[in-house]
Amino acid sequence: MRLRRRVKRKIYRFILFIFGLFFLGVLVFSTYKIFTWKKENKRADELKEIINNYVTIEAKEDEDNTYHVDFDKLKEFNDDIVAYLKVFNTKIEYPVVQTSDNDYYLTHSLDKKGSSAGWVFANYHNSFDGSDKNISLFGHGRLDGSMFGTLKDTLTSEWQNKNTSKQIVLVTKDEVSYYEVFSTYKILIEDYYINNNFTSDEEYQDFLDTILERSNHDYGVELNSDDQILTLSTCDIKKNYRVVLHAKKIKETIDE
Repeated sequence: MRLRRRVKRKIYRFILFIFGLFFLGVLVFSTYKIFTWKKENKRADELKEIINNYVTIEAKEDEDNTYHVDFDKLKEFNDDIVAYLKVFNTKIEYPVVQTSDNDYYLTHSLDKKGSSAGWVFANYHNSFDGSDKNISLFGHGRLDGSMFGTLKDTLTSEWQNKNTSKQIVLVTKDEVSYYEVFSTYKILIEDYYINNNFTSDEEYQDFLDTILERSNHDYGVELNSDDQILTLSTCDIKKNYRVVLHAKKIKETIDE
């Protein structure tokens, strides 16, 4: 009996030891992840502050603000930068990068160093030469609201009731474009809404009608096959879903 009790005690101690190691491992891993997350967020904020030195906004009474972006300086920092994006009533205001795939900037920051925060990037299929029917931009939906973390706010009535006619500005080397949001929704992962290759006006109009009907809010915006649009996409809390916003170009000016 005594031998049996000693064996049982040893087994219990061993089990407790294993559980202790497991929970210690979880604690160390969680602490590391939190530290890394905060470090990446701090670095992203620092990069954004650096980039802001190359962006100036000229406010004009009763007119649209004029945006001046020094792309020559930006490209010295990172030659993948192709645009500058601002979405009103959100925290989204970032330079946009583009490379030869849609994977690199999921795991790399603006300084091209590895980062789970990634950066805001454009679909590699887009040309930014004025011919794109649908420019698609992506970013992680960070919990601290960075990158596209506040894109989910556009699904709420509070955000939708704050809307003005010009809700998004996209600046490229050649022009400053203003966009008006016409559709916001959540959907299972797919490639349909980032399509930029249409064989006819009819096919494109069907596409516009489809993404307009998906919206969880009626923005009262009319669309036709001559329109060019901007699409923003990020991951939802449910990882197999995406939060999507579409906006129609309503005005452009040459960035002198």
